[in-house]
Amino acid sequence: MKKYFVLLIILYMNISIVNAQTKDERAISSAVEQLRIAMVNADQSALEKIVDDNLSYGHSSGNIEDKASFIESLTTKKSDFVDITLSDQTIQITGDVALVRHKLFGHTNDVGKTPGTVNLGIMLVWIKKGNDWKLFGRQAFKI
Repeated sequence: MKKYFVLLIILYMNISIVNAQTKDERAISSAVEQLRIAMVNADQSALEKIVDDNLSYGHSSGNIEDKASFIESLTTKKSDFVDITLSDQTIQITGDVALVRHKLFGHTNDVGKTPGTVNLGIMLVWIKKGNDWKLFGRQAFKI
């Protein structure tokens, strides 16, 4: 009986945490997930929709891409994510700007390179345009 009671408390705590998120925090979480899926699938249409025209996308190597080069890199498999797992995500929103931090672990299969893994810290900057959140900036760093 104690096990069920503890399980019920844990479930209630998780529901409370989810419900504690604001509408914009839920929208940002959804946008981050849409971006993750679009990157793994190299989905040009989805990437075009979620990325701002003025994107600055920083890699842990120091390479910086704009929207066109970021999308081209994924769709041509120059940067090919087999899978991406995100963890330890935090969201901070001020007005129409959101700062998201998380850890990214993934398997890669970039054209011309040996398949590998990445383990990165990521900071994303999202801006709200109308009712949509757009990826405006990204910086990765090695952990």
